[in-house]
Amino acid sequence: MTKMIFLNLPVRDLQAATNFYLAIGGTLNPQFSSDQASSIMFSDSIGVMLLTHQHYSQFTARQIGDPKRDSQMLIALTTDSRDEVNAVIEKGVAAGGRADPNPAQDLGFMFNRHIEDPDGNVWEFLWMNPSAMQ
Repeated sequence: MTKMIFLNLPVRDLQAATNFYLAIGGTLNPQFSSDQASSIMFSDSIGVMLLTHQHYSQFTARQIGDPKRDSQMLIALTTDSRDEVNAVIEKGVAAGGRADPNPAQDLGFMFNRHIEDPDGNVWEFLWMNPSAMQ
């Protein structure tokens, strides 16, 4: 069986979060989406579950943190080119995200930028030159 990863993120505004994640390259999986959750797939094996705070609270007794205030994790996704990194960031900004909450890195063989989603979660998009890694 192929392993899959699902990130479960609590969101304040489900529609705004859904629009953002669709803009940065995700696709909606209606089979697991509702008025309390959006299932966003980035590949056959990488998904993000956006859950309203009320729905998310059904899965944990812990208080929901504020990613706008505290760093909780950095999530990274690869792209096929440097231009695609920049394009994803631009699309995310147009959908309510904030570009470059962390400085961009250009190491020649690797280029990355970050974007903050409407709830404050930080995503890194990066390109690596495969030939430089060998």
